Amino acid sequence: MLVPDPKAVRRLLTRYASLRIALAERETPEAVRELADVSYTLCVMTGTKDVRDAVAAADALLDGSAKPTPQQPQRSGITAPGPGHVPGAVIPDRASLRQ
Repeated sequence: MLVPDPKAVRRLLTRYASLRIALAERETPEAVRELADVSYTLCVMTGTKDVRDAVAAADALLDGSAKPTPQQPQRSGITAPGPGHVPGAVIPDRASLRQ
């Protein structure tokens, strides 16, 4: 199994958190698109389908622990919203990324 570069994972988690903060302050179409892209990339890098699981898997990777199971994700300071709360919370379909 391929393991993503921890530096790349850390950059994505940092960008994800920054975009979540930016969207909480002021929602812009650019930030929404970028959050969707970052969320998608986190999911691809961690082999997950939901950004909440991707954040937990990325945290586990950076902590050096085993990848958490979907039933028992490990959580840290970065949290992802439930589906529908913030655009990009779940991997968007390809058609919506082209808009």
